[in-house]
Amino acid sequence: MAKDSVQGRLGELLVREKLITPVQLRKAVQEQRAQGGRLGHQLTKLGYIEENELTSFLSKQYGVPSINLSEFDIAPDVLKLVPKEVVQRHQVIPVNRTGNTLIVAMSDPSNIYAIDDIKFVTNLNIEVVVASEGAIAEAIEKYHNTQTTFEDVLLDFDLDDDEEALEVSDAEEDMNVLDLEKSAGDAPVVKLVNLILLDAIRKKASDIHIEPYEKQLRVRYRIDGVLYEVMKPPLKLKHAISSRVKIMSNLDIAERRLPQDGRIKLKLGRGEEMDFRVSVLPTLFGEKMCLRLLDKSNLQLDMTKLGFEANVLKGFKEQIHKPYGMILVTGPTGSGKTTTLYSTLSELNQPTTNISTAEDPVEFNLFGINQCQMHEDIGLNFAAALRSFLRQDPDIIMVGEIRDFETAEIAVKAALTGHLVLSTLHTNDAPSTVSRLINMGVEPVMVASSVNLVAAQRLLRSNCKECKAPIEVSEKVLRDLQIPDDLIGTFEPHRGQGCQRCNGTGYKGRVAAYEILIFDDDIGEFVINGASTLELKREAIRKGMDSLRMAANLKFRKGETSVEEVVRCTAPD
Repeated sequence: MAKDSVQGRLGELLVREKLITPVQLRKAVQEQRAQGGRLGHQLTKLGYIEENELTSFLSKQYGVPSINLSEFDIAPDVLKLVPKEVVQRHQVIPVNRTGNTLIVAMSDPSNIYAIDDIKFVTNLNIEVVVASEGAIAEAIEKYHNTQTTFEDVLLDFDLDDDEEALEVSDAEEDMNVLDLEKSAGDAPVVKLVNLILLDAIRKKASDIHIEPYEKQLRVRYRIDGVLYEVMKPPLKLKHAISSRVKIMSNLDIAERRLPQDGRIKLKLGRGEEMDFRVSVLPTLFGEKMCLRLLDKSNLQLDMTKLGFEANVLKGFKEQIHKPYGMILVTGPTGSGKTTTLYSTLSELNQPTTNISTAEDPVEFNLFGINQCQMHEDIGLNFAAALRSFLRQDPDIIMVGEIRDFETAEIAVKAALTGHLVLSTLHTNDAPSTVSRLINMGVEPVMVASSVNLVAAQRLLRSNCKECKAPIEVSEKVLRDLQIPDDLIGTFEPHRGQGCQRCNGTGYKGRVAAYEILIFDDDIGEFVINGASTLELKREAIRKGMDSLRMAANLKFRKGETSVEEVVRCTAPD
């Protein structure tokens, strides 16, 4: 039986059992075609069905028992029976052996190819039990964790040279390009750079920083919005590491005086791949490199999963489904603006709409959307792209960022002439977006009549679900957080205590807090009359807007985040 037909049958069975809707199945199949992987994984990732619900359904459907792998300790001699390559290829894990029978956990009990393959390599009878895809992936990581450490790789280098070799000399600064290529191609350097990239993927980092200083070189990962130092390679490797990254990104290794931008695509197996956006910056002591991880499989396109409260999401959806106007998402770098815009586009993406985006850079490819990459050096900027879009019969336009008056002016005109325009701005909160547009040169009356909604957002680290526990927080701290007196004592604050799952930080993943300013006639009048940011904010709060601090406090009261995160990410009102 072909794999596609099996997967298709699974979808039909789930619809028949009313566990998912036909619309949800279509959406999941679209995602599967775009990203690869199993249908079940896409359904759970989109939040249409819980992993344990899917596992119990498969168990009942195929008449095989289900298993909770986290409760099992698998014996080493059982693990050795199935080679690591077979385990990773089919995403299965051997659990136990009784006589001539091997019990194997699978997420898809209908995968006869996997069963035949394991039967062939083990020469045993195979009995299948069903487990969730996530649990199997965790078990493979746990039991086949033969990962090389940074210490192991550094042992391959000849680091016993005299101290002078570590000093940055003029001769070293003028290294021959051929020498650079040779050192970058050395097996230990290749291994070290690969390990840095793979370790960042494993730790769910969003950015990798490789930074040379006068006396040392350091590597840091940004995990859940916070930077952590992970290693300090020997300083003498700085040119070899930067050259290796440049070769992987197709950049000029001889150019060490100018900034450069590139991209790395890494194939991870199982049809998965990871993109890295690479930025190289010349600094005083060498080239600093920043690699942004673009994990398409981790891109959350389901709006209900982003962190919107139910009433806020309802207002947001009403505005994005209007036929024209402007939707602006604001916040600092790394606050999740792109994810919010992509999930908005995904919500609006229908066969009946023509959507064009101008991005710098295009971070993720979305099926059904015409995405345009900016090239400032040849004159293709946001304003030029916007002008061109208006000749392309658009319904919805997305502009990466409004940076100047020219872009703002065209975007406003497009919003006033029957198009829905989505964009981002760098402002501290939603009300200050108005003064930012007016300072750019847009007339207040144009702002009032073109903007539908401004969403300001911040990403707060979520308490780790495994180790979060109730904590005592004093009334003074709660009042400093601006929690109303009548709510103090009505909830139990929580904080992650630190465990293996969250690397001892107490946090795992992030959740967005939103401040949504909807432009109705009253707000429009305030804008036209030249109201200050403060006046605008007071009026919006009076009309029911939750400020960023209020939204963060709500996440805190629900036990989703901690006091420290509320203070770190939001300013008092």
